[in-house]
Amino acid sequence: MSDEVRLTPDLLIRAYASGVFPMGDDCTGRLTWYAPDPRAHLPFEAFHVPHNLRRRVRRREFSVTSDEAFEAVIQGCADRDRTWITPRIIRAYTALHKRGPAHSVECWQDGELAGGLYGVALGGAFFGESMFFRESHASKVALVHLVRQLRAGGFVLLDTQYSTDHLERFGVTEIPRAEYEARLADALALSPDWWPLTDAEAAALDTPPRAFHRTPAAPRNENDRKG
Repeated sequence: MSDEVRLTPDLLIRAYASGVFPMGDDCTGRLTWYAPDPRAHLPFEAFHVPHNLRRRVRRREFSVTSDEAFEAVIQGCADRDRTWITPRIIRAYTALHKRGPAHSVECWQDGELAGGLYGVALGGAFFGESMFFRESHASKVALVHLVRQLRAGGFVLLDTQYSTDHLERFGVTEIPRAEYEARLADALALSPDWWPLTDAEAAALDTPPRAFHRTPAAPRNENDRKG
């Protein structure tokens, strides 16, 4: 796909539905499109929360919300020495957030944004883009809440794009691109709920998330393009 193509919400939706995503170059401003093979994802049944992190989540050391500070979260993710989250990426995903499919997860402490993550939801798939923290463990807590909320809402695929040693500690693994595309197709056929649990329910790690929210993910209407 040409770098000259205008990065619009509609283009991003089509790209993600095809298993493709963009990354920017903060030196040149150019945009490159990727479809990794193998592709990394986090199987919900394999999700592992270390003991110390479980304790922090249960104690609710952070207040966790969704979509309350998307622009602050994406700016926080971009705030590093080298980043693929260029101004062009920020503008495009902020516009996608206003359309609905792009979401943020925020961790707050004493009224201040302590960390979070953002990504894109299409059908029953969530595509994780980036995370950041200003207070230790904030991004990890955001991830735990995200997984709990996705499971409760009926999502079936959490795409992390690439695997790292850090993500593998939580259960991230790689699968061949063909297998990923088959799982993506199944996920896109669903219409799950976004963020159905309260903060307290999401933090109650000893209770299965679907015990709080039992509405099954329904097949989506072919004409429905909402994330």
